[in-house]
Amino acid sequence: MTAPPPPPPPYGPPPGGGYPPPPPQPYQGGQPGGFPAPPPPKKKGKGWVIAALVLAVLAAVVIGAVILLQAFGDGNVTATDVKVGDCLAEIPGGDQVARVQTIGCDQQHAGEVFAVLLMPDGDFPGREAVEAYHKRCSPELASYSPASMTDDSVQLYVLYPTAETWEDGDRAVICIATLDPPRTGSIKG
Repeated sequence: MTAPPPPPPPYGPPPGGGYPPPPPQPYQGGQPGGFPAPPPPKKKGKGWVIAALVLAVLAAVVIGAVILLQAFGDGNVTATDVKVGDCLAEIPGGDQVARVQTIGCDQQHAGEVFAVLLMPDGDFPGREAVEAYHKRCSPELASYSPASMTDDSVQLYVLYPTAETWEDGDRAVICIATLDPPRTGSIKG
């Protein structure tokens, strides 16, 4: 008995010829049976740059709003807008004061406006004349708060116009009683 012929190899060519032609490749656009060519890869856009810029602008707006609220929020007023009886959270420092922080006199405060004296219109009279005008504050304090005249914790602080603010119409000499240590309640009376 003879042995049966061996089975054909599982991956060999089919009998009678070579392999059939390969199927069309998936990206052979324009060939029968093929898929259309994929779109070209997208260029990396600048979307992330635009998003970062939008976020940066948004952050700047929020930070600006917070700063403006702190600078111009309740109680933060132009120094020339204070009036008699306003209490100050703190005594401003520096040679030129543009803004002050007012608070209720029922809160602890470091100063109280007791007089706002207006200088006469005309040309700027000079720094010495403006500074000398503050001598009118002491009699005003005696009238506003007689007890303060013998209270060593009460001192005078005066805001007055400069040549620059005079040009803008500032004529106010603002007399402030400083309170050291700070206290609650008005000194008036």
